[in-house]
Amino acid sequence: MAIGTDPVTTEIIRNAFVSIAQDMNATLIRSAYTPIIYEGKDCSVALLDRRGNVLGQSLGLPLFLGNLEVCVKLTAEMYGWDFFQPGDIFYMNDSYMTGTHLNDATIFAPIYWNDRLVGFSSSRAHWLDVGAKDPGGPMDSHEIYQEGMRWPPTRIYERGEPRRDIIELLRRNGRFGYSLIGDMNAQVAAGRTGQARFRAILERFGYDTVMAARDEIFRQSEQLEVEAVRSIPDGVYQAEGYLDNDGLGSDPLPVKLKVTVAGERMTIDLAGSAAQAHGPVNCGFAQTISACRVAFKLLINPERPIDGGTFQTLSIEAPEGSIFRAQEPAACQWYFSSLGLLIDLFVKAMSPAMPGAAAAAHYGDSMVIYLSGVDPRNGVPFLAVEPTPGGWGGFASGDGQDGLINNVNGAFKDLPVEVYESKFPVTLRRYGFRPDSGGPGSSRGGCGLYREYHLETDASASLWFERSVTTAWGLFGGKDGSGPGIKLITDGATEDWVLKINVHPLPAGSVLRLETGGGGGFGNPLDRDPAKVREDVLDGYVTPEGAERDYGVVLHEDATVDEAATEGLRAQRRQA
Repeated sequence: MAIGTDPVTTEIIRNAFVSIAQDMNATLIRSAYTPIIYEGKDCSVALLDRRGNVLGQSLGLPLFLGNLEVCVKLTAEMYGWDFFQPGDIFYMNDSYMTGTHLNDATIFAPIYWNDRLVGFSSSRAHWLDVGAKDPGGPMDSHEIYQEGMRWPPTRIYERGEPRRDIIELLRRNGRFGYSLIGDMNAQVAAGRTGQARFRAILERFGYDTVMAARDEIFRQSEQLEVEAVRSIPDGVYQAEGYLDNDGLGSDPLPVKLKVTVAGERMTIDLAGSAAQAHGPVNCGFAQTISACRVAFKLLINPERPIDGGTFQTLSIEAPEGSIFRAQEPAACQWYFSSLGLLIDLFVKAMSPAMPGAAAAAHYGDSMVIYLSGVDPRNGVPFLAVEPTPGGWGGFASGDGQDGLINNVNGAFKDLPVEVYESKFPVTLRRYGFRPDSGGPGSSRGGCGLYREYHLETDASASLWFERSVTTAWGLFGGKDGSGPGIKLITDGATEDWVLKINVHPLPAGSVLRLETGGGGGFGNPLDRDPAKVREDVLDGYVTPEGAERDYGVVLHEDATVDEAATEGLRAQRRQA
């Protein structure tokens, strides 16, 4: 036990760190101007110590796991730790530094107490438009300069006063400048909430006690992970899959990983993955590190919050000039597609060593739709942005989740129908589960969704749907889930449409039907309890035809199980 603390005080302070982050996140969400933040919750926050190590991080986007600290540390590397001043607030979005696309605004502020630097409050949120060539961001960019203004760490407040010249520059370079500044101010408010809450903890316990508790918290986290990694058999574990393309018509792009476990150390090596792509599927290395941390945390002590002691046993390697370590001027707008696949592949690679913790693959991507145009109700330009949930993979002790957001996005949500229709000239007339889309297994894969957008005015549509080449695979005898699909309905005629398209004009009356994939199954489908299959049919997750085809379960017309026919069919299939 570290000197100056005790188990009770340490636990109180640990929970205080997490509570501070949650308060920051609540401030951000409640103060934001755009639905993608206050409804979709495309944001994350963290409280950091004086050297940028995580003290507490709120629920938010897992993809930013441990990434906000990188922004502070990179700024200190550039300018030194004495660069920060009381009252400063910084903004940055450079994809090669933060790892994400330019829409993700990172804002952080130093925290001073009794005239000493004691920590940082940091947040990241998706700004609707940052001046890209197309509203919101292009699906077809081939260099970073087409994706918006790129900012290194820049003071937007200096010694407590706003830098109005910089803020005005930000406003003038977004298509929705008013809301951009509103969202910026929400992040500033979140940072100030973090400052106030952290100072209150220091006033209550004193700096030395809080730091002693921090050291003990970090030590515990590292020890738990060391023990968890040591329990995995030493060896090399591998998996690979493919992105559909780079958004500009390329062949499928390989994603390969090799996980080496040696004692208490784990290394993830991405050598063999695709070289830096022409299209916008690249990301900075900082974001690759975050994705690998998400994958690691899925299997290693997932119930414990992250902090500065987390991930000390993990090393990540990626070749420079690859999609996972992109160099200027690589396009990065859709950086997360490869990362969702990477996370699934890590679990697949480790499944032989950790079968009780592993799950089959999930549907894999954010499945984003942009609709833009002019709202005839008020003559104001609009941009509707949202992800689409899908199915997750089954696992040893349960079925995959139906209609859940993908693994990189966590608390991110699609918009409630009422909000969407009140904000935008679009009607959502159908929304539900896709039966039979979940991979069959003793534990069923979760079902994907369908969602129909009826355009009430002329509009442009942009789509980024993924994972049709490498769909959600099953594990231990489970079958694959269905892939995604898009249908365009115009003048009553339905056609299968492309999965990726950029600002394509559509006339009023057009209907876009989005269909997301299901999760993979876990275990042999013939081992699934027929009573559960019947429940799936009654709930609309599986059709009667799918029950017989995929599970060998025969139902009477009243949806009761024909036990004799089921037993005979299953015996026949097992023998075959």
